[in-house]
Amino acid sequence: MTKLRVGLLFGGVSGEHEVSIVSAKAIAGALSAEENASKYELLPFYIKKDGSWQSPDIARQVLASGVALSCESKPKLWQFPAEAETVDVWFPILHGPNGEDGTIQGLLSLMQVPFVGSGVLGSAAGMDKIAMKSVFAQAGLPQVKYMALTREQIWSNPCVFPKLCDDIEQTLGYPCFVKPANLGSSVGIAKVRSRSELEAALDSAASYDRRIIVEAGVTAREVECAVLGNDSPKASSVGEITYESDFYDYDTKYTSGKADLLIPAPLPDAVIKQIKEQAIKAFTTLDCAGLARVDFFYVEATGEILINEINTLPGFTATSMYPQLWASSGVSFPELVDRLVQFAIKINSVSEKSPVALST
Repeated sequence: MTKLRVGLLFGGVSGEHEVSIVSAKAIAGALSAEENASKYELLPFYIKKDGSWQSPDIARQVLASGVALSCESKPKLWQFPAEAETVDVWFPILHGPNGEDGTIQGLLSLMQVPFVGSGVLGSAAGMDKIAMKSVFAQAGLPQVKYMALTREQIWSNPCVFPKLCDDIEQTLGYPCFVKPANLGSSVGIAKVRSRSELEAALDSAASYDRRIIVEAGVTAREVECAVLGNDSPKASSVGEITYESDFYDYDTKYTSGKADLLIPAPLPDAVIKQIKEQAIKAFTTLDCAGLARVDFFYVEATGEILINEINTLPGFTATSMYPQLWASSGVSFPELVDRLVQFAIKINSVSEKSPVALST
């Protein structure tokens, strides 16, 4: 049987570059596992922080070392390695901007080769927190209160800035969370409890992104659900995250031992059922494909389930919730990776039916 060449694409121009390397190493191991070795030939491609694509030989060295390569002063951005032309299906595991925001998905679409994950629409809408929340609101998915801002509002006029902070305090109160709209892995996020912290957080967030979102704080349990599939997606068991830090920041998320994952989450059956239903609704509403992790707040005091966000290209590290949720649901890591590749081929396959002839 001829093996499918899987182009594992990792690294990228993003603050989550190092996380991508760790995820890619895990996926490479799954593709080479005994269950998949006869099906797939791994062809890794590494994108340096300067945007230049590196050959499979160099990519393998990065996977082995786990260390990012230094950048050139003048990278040759669009000179793809010759091996890229032989890829049968792409597996992008590029976290953050330029990786899960629709940009690389657009490029892969132009290549006309199947790829794992959502297309341009689902990726872009899922990455931009403001667009995502607008779509969720239209779908009737309950959320925390929030305000959408721009960098210009924060930086352009010192006289307007105090009024902006007044509006946030009156509408959302404290504590609240200030977030860049287009970053992942909790990068650039701050929890604020006072006017001085709010002003500093807004200034910081504006340095990361031109679109900023401020969300009301809520006393709730943080739970997550993984989704797998295309037009008929399935939801995994539900997991809960507990931690000692002030909130689920980057360090807590990716440092072993700083957060506990309770899988399955100790929740009432009715609550678990609602979370799964809402996870699938969020997935289909954004036209996602392949995979996504959907995060929720469960307000135990009121019974409310509030959707927080969707991640269309979640991490595959040792501490990542997505593969652990599916492992709890009976899907091993190698099987999960295999299913994702097969879903990519299926959703990108072109119908063999002839187009309908139109009479003049």
